[in-house]
Amino acid sequence: MGKIIALANQKGGVGKTTTAINLAASLAVLEYKVLVVDADPQANATSGLGIDLRNIETTIYDCIIEGTDPKKVILKAEVEQLSVLPSHIDLVGAEIEMINMHEREYVLKKILSKIRNEYDIILIDCSPSLGLITVNALTAADTVIIPVQCEYFALEGLGKLLNTIKIIKGRFNPNLEYEGFLLTMYDSRLNLSNLVVEEVRTHFQDLVFDTIIARNTTLSVAPSHGKSVIAYDATSKGALNYLNLARELLQKNKMTKIDNKEKQL
Repeated sequence: MGKIIALANQKGGVGKTTTAINLAASLAVLEYKVLVVDADPQANATSGLGIDLRNIETTIYDCIIEGTDPKKVILKAEVEQLSVLPSHIDLVGAEIEMINMHEREYVLKKILSKIRNEYDIILIDCSPSLGLITVNALTAADTVIIPVQCEYFALEGLGKLLNTIKIIKGRFNPNLEYEGFLLTMYDSRLNLSNLVVEEVRTHFQDLVFDTIIARNTTLSVAPSHGKSVIAYDATSKGALNYLNLARELLQKNKMTKIDNKEKQL
């Protein structure tokens, strides 16, 4: 059964989509079968993985509102072992259309239950909001990764997100856990970056990933070519950071190939 991980933070520009794209691609390169669920109406994870938005006929919107089988909607990305459940700007209106739905918080969970056995890991890229689609993502997820940028006001609004996660855990998803806090946009030359790292590690301790994602031009450029950073430039600092994150995630979940072999023995 595939593990479902949501990437959430209602603050925009913290690296959610960048992480969804590049962590997924890194896991795929390490020979794990991965699905990216684009739950953001901006559809940046979809386009960032090389899917031409103009050629998409059905999206996650159709799964949510029309009950379309997700297997008919999922598209193959350029990276082998990596697939995408694409998004579309139509998703903006989905929250309004979902208001009168029965068990509206569980819609995405039911959709993903049909396909989770076909993947090792499913990553949900959430929108920068705490609306109904994000609530659905957190209700469907086993764990949540929270990207935190190493910049001023990094922790601003984080309390609201943590409270939302607490509410969802209490009402809809008692098994929801933190996968970890991921420090992003780190610049070793800035004292501020180091202060934020220290502050986040003090606050959240063992919940913070050891891997830190450094600020890297290649990470910004790769999506404009419809590629993950590892496909665009595998030697870049950004690619190495996300490969390290993928390995750390696998080790934390005892999903490495070595662990799997030991289980078989």
